[in-house]
Amino acid sequence: MSLNMQDMLAKVQELQTRMQDAQEKLRALETSVEVGAGMVRVLINGKQEVKKINIDKSVVSPDDVELLEDLILSAVNKAITQSQKLAQDEMGKATSGMLPNIPGLNLGNFGL
Repeated sequence: MSLNMQDMLAKVQELQTRMQDAQEKLRALETSVEVGAGMVRVLINGKQEVKKINIDKSVVSPDDVELLEDLILSAVNKAITQSQKLAQDEMGKATSGMLPNIPGLNLGNFGL
C-alpha cells in the first residue's frame, strides 16, 4: 500500500474543517438542567459556557445560604457533565471515519 501525501494532506484538511464546524456548532447547542424540583436551573452550551442561571425566589433566604449554594453547585456540575457528553457526541460525529477508533481516546483533552 503506497502512501499518497496529497491524499493524506487532503484528509487532514477535511478533518480540520470538520472540527472547526463542530466547534461552532457546540457554541450554538445548549442544554438545560434543573435541580431541587426546578428551584435552580442552569443553561449551558456545548463549550461548557454557562449561559444563564435561574433561581426560584423561594430558595433565596439569608437564613439558609448553604441550601442555595448546594443547589447552584449541583446544577452547574450536572450541566457541565451534560455539556461534556454533548461535546463528545458532536466531536464523534465530526471525526467519524476520519480517525481510527481508539478505545479511551478523549479528544476533549486536546480542545476538540
